[in-house]
Amino acid sequence: MLSYLQKVGKALMVPVATLPAAAILMGIGYWIDPIGWGGDNKLAALLIKSGSAIIGNMSALFAIGVAYGMSKDKDGAAALTGFVGYLVLTTLCSPDVISILQQLPRDQVPAAFEQIHSQFIGIMVGIMSAELYNRFSSVELPKALSFFSGRRLIPILTSFLMIFVAFILMYLWPIIYNALVTFGEYIKGMGSFGAGLYAFFNRLLIPVGMHHALNSVFWFNAAGINDIPNFLAGQQAIDSGKAIVGITGRYQAGFFPIMMFGLPGAALAIYHCARPENKSKVAGIMLAGAFAAFFTGISEPLEFSFMFVAPILYFIHAVLTGISVYIAANMHWIAGFGFSAGLVDMILSSHNPLSTHWYMLIPQGLVFFVIYYLLFRFTINKFSLLTPGREDQVSGNEEDGYDIDRNNTNNENAIKLLARRYISAVGGSDNVVAVDACITRLRLNVKDASRVNDALARHLGASGVIRLNKYNVQIIVVSRAELIANAMQAVLALSSISPAALTASPGHIEAQKGIKKPQSTPLILLSPITGDVCAWDQVADPTYASGSIGDGVAIYPTGKTVVAPANGKISWRFNTNHAFCLTTATGAEILVHIGSNIEKQYSHGFKRLVEEEATVVAGQPVLTLDLAYLETSGVSLLSSILIQNITDFGSIAVLASGFVVAGQTDLLAIGEK
Repeated sequence: MLSYLQKVGKALMVPVATLPAAAILMGIGYWIDPIGWGGDNKLAALLIKSGSAIIGNMSALFAIGVAYGMSKDKDGAAALTGFVGYLVLTTLCSPDVISILQQLPRDQVPAAFEQIHSQFIGIMVGIMSAELYNRFSSVELPKALSFFSGRRLIPILTSFLMIFVAFILMYLWPIIYNALVTFGEYIKGMGSFGAGLYAFFNRLLIPVGMHHALNSVFWFNAAGINDIPNFLAGQQAIDSGKAIVGITGRYQAGFFPIMMFGLPGAALAIYHCARPENKSKVAGIMLAGAFAAFFTGISEPLEFSFMFVAPILYFIHAVLTGISVYIAANMHWIAGFGFSAGLVDMILSSHNPLSTHWYMLIPQGLVFFVIYYLLFRFTINKFSLLTPGREDQVSGNEEDGYDIDRNNTNNENAIKLLARRYISAVGGSDNVVAVDACITRLRLNVKDASRVNDALARHLGASGVIRLNKYNVQIIVVSRAELIANAMQAVLALSSISPAALTASPGHIEAQKGIKKPQSTPLILLSPITGDVCAWDQVADPTYASGSIGDGVAIYPTGKTVVAPANGKISWRFNTNHAFCLTTATGAEILVHIGSNIEKQYSHGFKRLVEEEATVVAGQPVLTLDLAYLETSGVSLLSSILIQNITDFGSIAVLASGFVVAGQTDLLAIGEK
């Protein structure tokens, strides 16, 4: 069900994508004629009426767009089917026809049928039309009827189905409509608090792409609220009684301080919390995301940078969004949008008569910038969250072409190469069932979601990877989603792509860049810890004790300093600082892992003395341990020193037993395979 609903949410973006055109046309028209709203200027009237043509027919656009978006091959016949179904159903359920069929006086027809042209009906018709198209568009009829075979058959079937559906809706629609209206009125009855509550759940639904379904209740006419179209209609909506100054737009206004200021504040906090050696990389990512949020209101690049690696931050973001929308609604600081809550829409809506004290959203946003920055920075540092620049870095494989210019999408060959890499990242051609896209996401049906390589997808430029279930994956690629999806479909149709490896041991990239394996002289490793050598099978962590990730020796530490066992580079470390990997010039990957099952709450028992990517010499201090704290906390301190890529070497020998001294005792010898 979740998989199906996220398809509906994706398909909704097809008609919603027309809103920016309406917003721009109407916004410019209101700007030209701020008093008469088209009555005093022909050009303004032309622009306003052009935009309202889109807004006034959103229900039909929903039927067409959803039918097209959910069809299996995105054929125009599916869109036509949605439109035909919508015309038949809305005509049969119109008040005049209901009056004839049910033999009721026109004034006694239930009010629900006055609103049959709702987005809810459009969505429902679009779904049904798409299902008919997907099931029967390949049907072959007998020769006498062969002209009506295949795609030509679907509008006919849809017409007959809509007759049956219309008969049901004659009795069911008043119940459904009243339920939707009751839900909307319940939220409306909560006033500003209801607006904030809606905004809170709007953000919480983004990870699964279901926020569009919720938006249809508040932003469009599914429950009679119709906040965006009524706002964009401006004076016309006021004159017709559909809009109220200071009220209409309250489900939109509070998003401006969040998108334009709050999220950029979060981006600055994430940048400041990044490790020094990663700040230059993080700066580029955060700056691009902050600009997108501020200028256009597209927030997903920033949200997905911390949504899954630090869920507590995303929950804080959802709460703050709800508070912002509540404040704006309560203070009647109103601005609206046709696309999203960025600078462009704020400027376009500023001359709308429904925009009240819209400029106050700017100081509100500045306050939220500070709140986001302080809260995010405190939370990241307090809980050692793995936000960008603080995580264990995973590089791409340059020799396999992963280190391509992933931002150069103007070159056809570049985008095809990027598409091939994404196919490889999601498990290769054999794992891909279907590829689709909405505005910001690749939406993939796969045979096994566990075969998707998250690290490689992020290296290729993805903001995040979402596994909805075993068979459905979303990859956040922002504005390039449709471009990449089309290229992936073209590549899949012509060739077979092998899957990328799901894991790569630390140091793998260094080895591919020309680091040589050890020669005949064994590499001697010093003991990194002062303590007592123990039997390997005493290691509490079964992953290490089994030897599945390498072979080595166990030591129970009695000294507080951990040193480098050989010359090399700290290729990675755990965020809790209790383990690190040292890669030698000969390619040996030496893991020093203090204790087992170290949780984040014990991370202050470890203090790092050198940063990741630092070059060290044998015996140089790398960590210090607070033994008194760790021993009283109940943490197992029995530690592992092992060679992760032992299969690349011929032998390993333990040179010491009993008591060993950090940086002085020869502990292990490894030789060539």
